[in-house]
Amino acid sequence: MFTGLITDVGTIDQVAAAAAGREFRVRTSFTGLVAGESIAVNGACLTVRAFGDGWFTVAAVTTTLERTTIGAWAPGRRVNLERALALGDRLGGHLVQGHVDGVGTVEGVRPHGDAWLVDVRVPASLVPLLVPLGAITVDGVSLTVNALPAEDVVQLSLIEYTMRHTTLGELLVGRQVHLEGDMIGKYVQRLAAPHLAPADASRWRGTLT
Repeated sequence: MFTGLITDVGTIDQVAAAAAGREFRVRTSFTGLVAGESIAVNGACLTVRAFGDGWFTVAAVTTTLERTTIGAWAPGRRVNLERALALGDRLGGHLVQGHVDGVGTVEGVRPHGDAWLVDVRVPASLVPLLVPLGAITVDGVSLTVNALPAEDVVQLSLIEYTMRHTTLGELLVGRQVHLEGDMIGKYVQRLAAPHLAPADASRWRGTLT
Protein backbone atom coordinates (compact mmCIF):
# COMPACT_ATOMS: atom_id res chain seq x y z
CA MET A 1 0.00 0.00 0.00
CA PHE A 2 1.21 3.50 -0.88
CA THR A 3 0.06 7.10 -0.56
CA GLY A 4 1.11 8.60 -3.90
CA LEU A 5 3.59 10.96 -2.20
CA ILE A 6 6.90 10.63 -4.04
CA THR A 7 9.93 10.40 -1.76
CA ASP A 8 12.66 10.13 -4.40
CA VAL A 9 13.15 10.44 -8.14
CA GLY A 10 15.43 7.66 -9.31
CA THR A 11 17.21 7.01 -12.59
CA ILE A 12 17.30 3.73 -14.47
CA ASP A 13 20.92 2.91 -15.27
CA GLN A 14 20.70 -0.70 -16.45
CA VAL A 15 18.06 -2.75 -18.30
CA ALA A 16 18.36 -6.47 -18.99
CA ALA A 17 16.23 -9.44 -19.98
CA ALA A 18 15.66 -11.88 -17.12
CA ALA A 19 13.79 -15.08 -16.38
CA ALA A 20 11.33 -12.92 -14.44
CA GLY A 21 10.70 -10.73 -17.50
CA ARG A 22 12.69 -7.53 -17.69
CA GLU A 23 15.05 -6.37 -14.95
CA PHE A 24 15.91 -2.76 -14.13
CA ARG A 25 18.59 -1.30 -11.92
CA VAL A 26 17.53 2.01 -10.42
CA ARG A 27 19.79 4.64 -8.85
CA THR A 28 18.25 6.10 -5.70
CA SER A 29 18.95 7.94 -2.47
CA PHE A 30 17.00 5.33 -0.47
CA THR A 31 18.87 3.65 2.39
CA GLY A 32 18.00 0.66 4.54
CA LEU A 33 16.42 -1.29 1.69
CA VAL A 34 15.42 -4.91 2.27
CA ALA A 35 15.28 -7.66 -0.34
CA GLY A 36 11.64 -8.46 -1.10
CA GLU A 37 10.20 -5.10 -0.09
CA SER A 38 7.80 -3.28 -2.38
CA ILE A 39 8.59 -0.02 -4.12
CA ALA A 40 6.23 1.87 -6.42
CA VAL A 41 8.19 2.75 -9.54
CA ASN A 42 6.19 5.29 -11.55
CA GLY A 43 3.14 3.91 -9.78
CA ALA A 44 3.80 0.22 -10.44
CA CYS A 45 4.41 -1.87 -7.34
CA LEU A 46 7.60 -3.86 -7.92
CA THR A 47 9.68 -6.10 -5.66
CA VAL A 48 13.28 -5.34 -4.72
CA ARG A 49 15.43 -8.25 -5.95
CA ALA A 50 18.87 -6.94 -5.00
CA PHE A 51 20.31 -3.70 -3.70
CA GLY A 52 23.52 -1.91 -2.87
CA ASP A 53 24.86 1.52 -2.04
CA GLY A 54 22.61 3.89 -3.99
CA TRP A 55 20.83 1.32 -6.16
CA PHE A 56 18.31 -1.51 -6.29
CA THR A 57 16.97 -3.87 -8.93
CA VAL A 58 13.39 -4.82 -9.75
CA ALA A 59 11.85 -6.99 -12.44
CA ALA A 60 8.62 -6.63 -14.40
CA VAL A 61 6.91 -9.84 -15.48
CA THR A 62 5.19 -10.26 -18.85
CA THR A 63 1.75 -9.30 -17.51
CA THR A 64 3.14 -6.07 -16.07
CA LEU A 65 4.93 -5.27 -19.32
CA GLU A 66 1.68 -5.73 -21.23
CA ARG A 67 -0.29 -3.36 -18.99
CA THR A 68 2.26 -0.58 -18.55
CA THR A 69 4.91 1.44 -20.39
CA ILE A 70 7.69 -0.34 -18.51
CA GLY A 71 8.77 -2.39 -21.53
CA ALA A 72 9.90 0.83 -23.24
CA TRP A 73 12.00 2.09 -20.34
CA ALA A 74 15.67 2.61 -21.15
CA PRO A 75 18.77 3.72 -19.22
CA GLY A 76 18.63 7.40 -18.31
CA ARG A 77 14.88 7.48 -17.70
CA ARG A 78 13.87 9.21 -14.46
CA VAL A 79 11.17 7.50 -12.40
CA ASN A 80 9.06 8.42 -9.38
CA LEU A 81 9.76 6.26 -6.34
CA GLU A 82 7.81 5.56 -3.17
CA ARG A 83 8.46 2.90 -0.54
CA ALA A 84 5.50 1.03 0.91
CA LEU A 85 3.48 2.76 3.61
CA ALA A 86 4.23 1.71 7.20
CA LEU A 87 1.35 1.45 9.65
CA GLY A 88 1.27 4.63 11.70
CA ASP A 89 2.69 6.83 8.93
CA ARG A 90 0.80 9.94 7.86
CA LEU A 91 -1.49 9.36 4.88
CA GLY A 92 -0.74 12.60 3.08
CA GLY A 93 -2.00 11.53 -0.34
CA HIS A 94 -4.67 8.86 -0.82
CA LEU A 95 -4.80 5.07 -0.66
CA VAL A 96 -2.78 3.75 -3.61
CA GLN A 97 -2.25 0.06 -4.37
CA GLY A 98 0.51 0.37 -6.94
CA HIS A 99 -1.65 -1.43 -9.53
CA VAL A 100 -1.63 0.32 -12.90
CA ASP A 101 -5.22 0.33 -14.17
CA GLY A 102 -4.37 1.76 -17.55
CA VAL A 103 -2.10 3.96 -19.62
CA GLY A 104 -3.17 7.51 -20.44
CA THR A 105 -1.85 9.98 -23.00
CA VAL A 106 -1.05 13.62 -22.27
CA GLU A 107 -3.11 15.84 -24.57
CA GLY A 108 -2.32 19.29 -23.23
CA VAL A 109 0.12 21.09 -20.92
CA ARG A 110 -0.28 24.82 -20.26
CA PRO A 111 0.43 27.36 -17.51
CA HIS A 112 -2.47 28.70 -15.49
CA GLY A 113 -1.57 31.31 -12.88
CA ASP A 114 0.88 29.72 -10.45
CA ALA A 115 0.12 26.17 -11.63
CA TRP A 116 0.20 24.04 -14.78
CA LEU A 117 -2.91 22.41 -16.21
CA VAL A 118 -2.40 18.98 -17.74
CA ASP A 119 -5.07 17.17 -19.77
CA VAL A 120 -4.78 13.38 -19.96
CA ARG A 121 -6.91 11.12 -22.13
CA VAL A 122 -7.80 8.04 -20.08
CA PRO A 123 -8.93 4.51 -21.01
CA ALA A 124 -12.69 3.91 -21.03
CA SER A 125 -12.36 1.57 -18.04
CA LEU A 126 -11.29 4.48 -15.82
CA VAL A 127 -14.02 6.92 -16.83
CA PRO A 128 -16.59 5.74 -14.22
CA LEU A 129 -14.02 6.28 -11.45
CA LEU A 130 -13.40 9.95 -12.26
CA VAL A 131 -15.21 12.63 -10.26
CA PRO A 132 -14.33 16.33 -9.91
CA LEU A 133 -12.01 16.86 -6.93
CA GLY A 134 -11.64 13.10 -6.59
CA ALA A 135 -8.32 11.27 -6.50
CA ILE A 136 -6.24 9.73 -9.28
CA THR A 137 -2.66 8.48 -9.39
CA VAL A 138 -0.50 9.56 -12.35
CA ASP A 139 2.93 7.91 -12.66
CA GLY A 140 2.70 7.15 -8.96
CA VAL A 141 1.78 10.70 -7.90
CA SER A 142 -1.40 11.29 -5.89
CA LEU A 143 -3.34 14.06 -7.63
CA THR A 144 -6.75 15.71 -7.46
CA VAL A 145 -9.06 15.69 -10.45
CA ASN A 146 -9.26 19.40 -11.29
CA ALA A 147 -11.94 19.05 -13.97
CA LEU A 148 -13.38 16.68 -16.57
CA PRO A 149 -13.27 18.67 -19.85
CA ALA A 150 -14.47 15.62 -21.81
CA GLU A 151 -15.89 12.22 -20.91
CA ASP A 152 -12.53 10.50 -21.33
CA VAL A 153 -10.24 13.38 -20.40
CA VAL A 154 -9.09 14.28 -16.91
CA GLN A 155 -7.59 17.68 -16.15
CA LEU A 156 -4.92 17.95 -13.47
CA SER A 157 -3.54 21.06 -11.79
CA LEU A 158 0.13 20.73 -10.86
CA ILE A 159 1.69 23.05 -8.32
CA GLU A 160 5.31 24.14 -8.53
CA TYR A 161 6.40 21.78 -5.71
CA THR A 162 5.03 18.74 -7.54
CA MET A 163 6.68 19.84 -10.78
CA ARG A 164 10.08 20.09 -9.06
CA HIS A 165 9.93 16.96 -6.89
CA THR A 166 8.50 14.44 -9.37
CA THR A 167 8.89 13.63 -13.05
CA LEU A 168 5.57 15.34 -13.86
CA GLY A 169 7.46 18.54 -14.60
CA GLU A 170 8.78 16.73 -17.69
CA LEU A 171 5.35 15.95 -19.18
CA LEU A 172 4.86 16.81 -22.84
CA VAL A 173 1.98 16.29 -25.23
CA GLY A 174 1.97 12.68 -26.42
CA ARG A 175 3.72 11.29 -23.31
CA GLN A 176 2.13 8.13 -21.93
CA VAL A 177 1.56 7.89 -18.18
CA HIS A 178 0.50 5.19 -15.73
CA LEU A 179 -2.93 5.70 -14.19
CA GLU A 180 -4.51 4.17 -11.11
CA GLY A 181 -8.12 4.91 -10.22
CA ASP A 182 -9.27 5.61 -6.69
CA MET A 183 -9.44 2.35 -4.71
CA ILE A 184 -12.60 3.35 -2.83
CA GLY A 185 -14.26 4.25 -6.13
CA LYS A 186 -13.57 0.73 -7.43
CA TYR A 187 -15.40 -0.85 -4.49
CA VAL A 188 -18.32 1.56 -4.85
CA GLN A 189 -18.47 0.66 -8.55
CA ARG A 190 -18.58 -3.07 -7.74
CA LEU A 191 -21.25 -2.64 -5.06
CA ALA A 192 -23.41 -0.41 -7.26
CA ALA A 193 -23.25 -2.58 -10.40
CA PRO A 194 -26.07 -5.05 -9.40
CA HIS A 195 -28.46 -2.14 -8.77
CA LEU A 196 -28.04 -0.45 -12.14
CA ALA A 197 -30.18 -0.94 -15.21
CA PRO A 198 -29.03 -4.08 -17.12
CA ALA A 199 -27.38 -2.07 -19.91
CA ASP A 200 -25.48 0.11 -17.48
CA ALA A 201 -24.55 -2.82 -15.26
CA SER A 202 -22.97 -4.74 -18.12
CA ARG A 203 -20.99 -1.67 -19.14
CA TRP A 204 -19.67 -1.20 -15.61
CA ARG A 205 -18.86 -4.88 -15.11
CA GLY A 206 -16.70 -4.67 -18.17
CA THR A 207 -14.51 -2.06 -16.48
CA LEU A 208 -13.64 -4.19 -13.48
CA THR A 209 -10.25 -5.87 -13.33
